[in-house]
Amino acid sequence: MAIPRLRSLPLPLLLVVLLRAFASLPIQAAARGGLDPSPGIAVEKHGAFSRGLLQDMPEITDEMVRGYMSNSELEGAVQDFGRRCANVSRIYSIGKSVNGSPLWAIEISDKPGLKEAEPAFKFIGNVHGDEPVGREVLMQLAYWLCDNYLKDPLATLIVENTHLHILPSMNPDGFALRRRGNANNVDLNRDFPDQFFPLNDDIKHRQPETRAIMNWIKQEHFTASASLHGGALVANYPWDGSRDTRKQYYGCPDDKTFRYMASVYSQSHYNMSLSKEFEGGITNGALWYPIYGGMQDWNYIHGGCFELTLEISDVKWPKASELLVIWKQNKLSMLNLVASLVKTGVHGRIFAADTGRPIPGSLMVKGIDSKINASGTFGNYHRMLAPGQSYEENLG
Repeated sequence: MAIPRLRSLPLPLLLVVLLRAFASLPIQAAARGGLDPSPGIAVEKHGAFSRGLLQDMPEITDEMVRGYMSNSELEGAVQDFGRRCANVSRIYSIGKSVNGSPLWAIEISDKPGLKEAEPAFKFIGNVHGDEPVGREVLMQLAYWLCDNYLKDPLATLIVENTHLHILPSMNPDGFALRRRGNANNVDLNRDFPDQFFPLNDDIKHRQPETRAIMNWIKQEHFTASASLHGGALVANYPWDGSRDTRKQYYGCPDDKTFRYMASVYSQSHYNMSLSKEFEGGITNGALWYPIYGGMQDWNYIHGGCFELTLEISDVKWPKASELLVIWKQNKLSMLNLVASLVKTGVHGRIFAADTGRPIPGSLMVKGIDSKINASGTFGNYHRMLAPGQSYEENLG
């Protein structure tokens, strides 16, 4: 993808422009508390779904597991994908689980493995061991993109204009043990450093799966992300917790943009937007049920990455015979969410006037208390913004 060049900017760098949001990628968000709900946002209490989500399933039987790929079968599927789709993929591991299982990832791009000035997106499945639907759906997504590249416009747009990274299973040990937590029985979506409870933030105290994700985010400079879960049908966005721990709407600085992203997913879905419990099929995490140590908020604050938590199945462990239907119901949502990196937001490049070389720089949008740092390799930046509004952009 060709990133629009800004006019050359001397140091000190300061440019103010008025623009419309139509394209996207990373920020360095500051954890500066919550926002009141925007006008028109219904503040309601959700309870029924949340209680069931936090518990291990009573019993995961052999019959329920039948039809799902085992960890070894999933590894074989990932490696087979790499061989079959070598022209648009790279297979790599971001680390290992407690029990030593590789955490395999797939990169999909027309130039896999090559650093480019393009936005990057990641999907993560199977964060909780007893929510395996994501690992199956993500492999379906990978194969669909491979099979439809240069045939389908949306597949071609994604492959040629983004770098898509897919981690089918973050928690292979939990899957093998048929429980929510990892081999140490730790809930990985409560194991990240948290803005409201900063004690013990050292990465060395995290689980190996958590450390692998944290290092991955810092290495790849992702623009946006989504993790796939089961047990409800809703697109969840930050913040996931609140300063006083109460159950309430607690929006982050980019609340409007996150609501837009969540709505892209929900409205592209077969029936998520028709939810009777969640208006429009989306929810603020702290309003639904507050959590602390979650991956979603850590991405935004420390990785400059806009992450959603997607609950894509009312049942945590649906029958294998239902997986194809779930994939079809979520297919367009997943594709449109990734494509939003190209179709919405702000993209640019910061470079020296005399040499044309990239220089350190950052971007702030007036009225949004978060900052984007440009890539040190290309000087490029990408920022998610909700479309249809004017924004004032400050480069410095």
